[in-house]
Amino acid sequence: MRFPIHNETPITHSAELPDAADLVVIGGGIAGVSTAIFAAEQGLKVVLLEKGRIAGEQSSRNWGWIRAQGRDAAEIPVMLEAAAHWRRWDTALGGATGLQQTGVCYLAEDDATLDKYAEWLPHAQAHGMGTRILTAKETADLLPGNSRAYRGALWTAEDMRAEPWQAVPALARMVAEKGALIREGCAVRGLDIAAGRVSGVITEGGTIRAEAVILAGGAWSSLLLRRHGVSIPQLSVRCTVAATGPMPEIFAGGAVDSKLAFRRRMDGGYSLAPAGYHELYIGPDAFRAFRGYLPQLWADPMGTVYRPLAPRGFPDGWSTPRRWALDGESPFERMRILDPAPNEAKVAEIKWRFEAAYPELGPIPIMSSWAGMIDTMPDVVPVVDAVSDLPGLTVVTGMSGHGFGIGPAFGRIAVAMATGGEPGHDMSRFRYGRFHDGSRLVPGPNL
Repeated sequence: MRFPIHNETPITHSAELPDAADLVVIGGGIAGVSTAIFAAEQGLKVVLLEKGRIAGEQSSRNWGWIRAQGRDAAEIPVMLEAAAHWRRWDTALGGATGLQQTGVCYLAEDDATLDKYAEWLPHAQAHGMGTRILTAKETADLLPGNSRAYRGALWTAEDMRAEPWQAVPALARMVAEKGALIREGCAVRGLDIAAGRVSGVITEGGTIRAEAVILAGGAWSSLLLRRHGVSIPQLSVRCTVAATGPMPEIFAGGAVDSKLAFRRRMDGGYSLAPAGYHELYIGPDAFRAFRGYLPQLWADPMGTVYRPLAPRGFPDGWSTPRRWALDGESPFERMRILDPAPNEAKVAEIKWRFEAAYPELGPIPIMSSWAGMIDTMPDVVPVVDAVSDLPGLTVVTGMSGHGFGIGPAFGRIAVAMATGGEPGHDMSRFRYGRFHDGSRLVPGPNL
């Protein structure tokens, strides 16, 4: 059993490349697929290009949480919109996304953590969310059988879960039926630029003319942008996940404490992950962006483990070219799917922690494990904006581990930005220019 989509997964979408389109979307993750859905619904001729497989990278490797809880204040209204899209799409697909409203619970082991959750609560209340602080007894009642004694919890019953590896491909099939052209295994080598603005994309299969391009390339976005002189301080961190076999239900939703996160899956198993832990491979971009990440590192100095060398071919690998000819092989063709190995020591640790939390379950069978590279920004909020330096280009990237749930709404917003429409939300927090206009970067809550 191997859940994430990978290099051996058969190609599903192989549409012929047109000479021209109204809109080209680069990247077949949740943000890119959602973008294509809204473009197709507006009657635009849209082409979605994915160098590997739909949802082959972080969009099939994440925890599967669809949550408003714990988000940056600017993200909450966007996330509430996204939740409505998830419900609509799951209904249209007959439940194929695995969407279920089972709630999200942040567990507090001490009063300081509980106080931090309480400080966030007014953001939820301002948007009419039902989020509340649970007492120690209410927390124990919510998680019967858990051996830990928690001081309380932050609980949002309205939050949901879905199955990433089946949800995003199902949405891609839906948008293909709406008329969008999708091509897997087709890398965009670069942007076609004329008279200082984007005029299309140059792919390994030829050039497509388009006055509007949306880049939703996840961990690869900054590499493509840098090829065209556009700089954003995006880095990627490795996170490990493990999947248990089917077992009795101990909690239907998603829960996390300082060391362990777990989520019930449709197949009766649980997805487990280490909480508050990620690994940063050091490469040229990490050195270049270090100063911008200091506030985040200061706030959570123990949350990041540093690995000395980014593996060969990774977006921030030392040997990965930052410049390449557009008529030759690009880094995106050399690595179709970013498929890092899981941290096996962490797999063993989260298995042990889950067994310790629920001793009545006995030995926990780990059926599969994997890792993904999460694209992140210094302030832990995405970039969703038109790029002023390259008219015609809109960027949706740096989801910072929040992308699976919120991606549908950012997809709609990106289409609005690319076509001169109204985004419908205050997008100033997500602007591209915040890294270059002297603004002080304020890290989000990252709860």
